[in-house]
Amino acid sequence: MARRKLARFEENKLRENIIEEGKPLYDNSKGNWNTSHFHNSNPITLELACGRGEYTTGLAAVYPDRNFIGIDVKGDRLWRGSSAALAQGLGNAAFLRTPIDWLEKFFAPKEVSEIWIVHPDPRPRKSDDKRRLTHPRYLEMYKRLLPPDGLVHLKTDSPLLFEYTMEILQQVPVKDLQYTTDLYHSDLLALHHGIKTHYEGIFTGKGFTVNYLQFRFA
Repeated sequence: MARRKLARFEENKLRENIIEEGKPLYDNSKGNWNTSHFHNSNPITLELACGRGEYTTGLAAVYPDRNFIGIDVKGDRLWRGSSAALAQGLGNAAFLRTPIDWLEKFFAPKEVSEIWIVHPDPRPRKSDDKRRLTHPRYLEMYKRLLPPDGLVHLKTDSPLLFEYTMEILQQVPVKDLQYTTDLYHSDLLALHHGIKTHYEGIFTGKGFTVNYLQFRFA
């Protein structure tokens, strides 16, 4: 397993669709994604804590006139997303290896048009609530990165994280809030274009429900 990971890390160093430390764009990406990487002016969507990048590649295939960037700290996971994008010829999909806390090192204010948070770690311990990706400190950062009409999506199988987020959104000025506690029996399912993460497929097969919400900052 360790040997395979090391081989993938070496491949990552050579892949143009993976931006990580040691590559030129890693230190010069802020405000330059469209000019230096995608070479177009299309809107940018982020998938945070993207894992295998199912939404990055899935949405990139559905929307060729938009750019998508999956973000994660795990190089092995990004290798999987990168491989899928290369296999499908998705030039509008890229992957950035960095902690979510560092987003503003890589993206300028209003440079991002949409953010997806798909099955993140729910951080169930109360002492870990500041690490939840919908904690107010993260929401404040997302608001700085997004334009006034920018969308934020959360998809989670964790009732705890979903309920926590709904409570937080009562304290944060938002608009156009839509939500469901049972995505697969909701009209909002159409927004997902049949995209599932690897583990989502496993636990929905066992009968677990999926929560989903979207909103814009007011």
